[in-house]
Amino acid sequence: MGSELLNHLDGYLARGDQLSPRYSFTEISRLSRPLIKYDPDILWRRETKLLPFPLQKLRRKVKRFAELELRPIALELDKAEHLPAGQIHPKAQQALVKAAKAGLLTDVLPKPLGSSPPLQYLHSLAWQQSVRIEELARVCGGLMLLLSAHHLGVAPILLSGDVAAIRRFVLPAYRELKRGEPHLFAFAITEPAAGSDVEEGVGASQYRPGVIARKTRGGWLLNGRKCFISGGDVAKSIVVFAALEADGKRESMASWTPFLVKRDMPGFQIERTELKMGMRASGAAEISFTEVFVPDSHVIGGLRKGWAINRATLNLSRFPVASMAVGLAQGAIDATTEFVCKACIGGKPLISFQEIQLAVAQMNAETSSIRGMVWKNAKAMVPKQAEASMCKFHATDRAVKVCEMAMDILGNHSMLHEHGIEKSFRDVRLTQIFEGTNQINRLAVIEDMQEELLAKINHSMG
Repeated sequence: MGSELLNHLDGYLARGDQLSPRYSFTEISRLSRPLIKYDPDILWRRETKLLPFPLQKLRRKVKRFAELELRPIALELDKAEHLPAGQIHPKAQQALVKAAKAGLLTDVLPKPLGSSPPLQYLHSLAWQQSVRIEELARVCGGLMLLLSAHHLGVAPILLSGDVAAIRRFVLPAYRELKRGEPHLFAFAITEPAAGSDVEEGVGASQYRPGVIARKTRGGWLLNGRKCFISGGDVAKSIVVFAALEADGKRESMASWTPFLVKRDMPGFQIERTELKMGMRASGAAEISFTEVFVPDSHVIGGLRKGWAINRATLNLSRFPVASMAVGLAQGAIDATTEFVCKACIGGKPLISFQEIQLAVAQMNAETSSIRGMVWKNAKAMVPKQAEASMCKFHATDRAVKVCEMAMDILGNHSMLHEHGIEKSFRDVRLTQIFEGTNQINRLAVIEDMQEELLAKINHSMG
């Protein structure tokens, strides 16, 4: 391309042309303009204006942090050497410290307990976290997970309604975080012999739990293993779901109980972290418990309350997982748009070609639609299982498609790490798996429809 600047794309009119909508709409009566205003502002800004003011501020704040603190280190951490269990890359540690000081690790509670403005709590926690997580994922899926798995670890304590546990465990950790000392939490439900079995009723009814709590004087002794625990390698506090030992009987998931385990308790061991395909800046740990003594005061929400607390936690967290996918799709769009405006064929930018324009438009439509779906359903103060599950599986499936389209557009260039497209593709795949596979989430929708469906069946048989 020469030095002459373009004022329009091939096939489109310049903004000053009398037939362009930007010009022609100014000729309409002022009375009619509010109904037909032409506003070709950046889509991000237009959609931000749709949010309530406190969430607009949140979105802008997190975007600034992600661009300033996370983007410069995202590609480096993605390809960094896989560290031994319990170690963390110095730049990832710095990101945690900066996030803590910025209030991004204490923002599930309002000030003065946490760091969120009280007015933000006029809107649901699921919506707040969805807005927050999308902006982090847009820059880096791995760093997003490093900063966000911590909130998943806090969630079962908050949802248990156990005020004593909140006061004893969450608030002191939050005070550390506000000082810039990363005290992270993790959520431990998955076991080597059970993935989706701990997230779906029928599977849970047939599964024999692997982590068992045996009563002893003054507390409980935990034995067993948990695996694929996001952030479990760096967390100081872990909410571990364990079945209570049954006297001569088969242990049951019905006795599942959450215990707050500290990483310095004797018998607690981080066995390894997985060498993952995507979201590599965040560790997925396998943890073992060998006669780990947990005092009675570390039981969260009461004995045998674990299954309900687990399901409630998943209902809340599936909206943010959907937003992870939205953010990763948006990141792929950003990288694709940057590429097609710079790369040229025959002296013209790729975006000049209609095939590319059609694909970019489709990517934007896909991403905007799943964002709208998440925002609409996450507004509810009480998350509903069917809505949360539908958002999770639909948003993640469509985001994978968007990332595939980005790969197609860039062709061979998509495989180059520097463009970030293949990273988005690797990162987004995990969103279809954790927080319940998309198949399990589809079954959760049918579970909520069960009474309606049975009524139809019984009516047809009557």
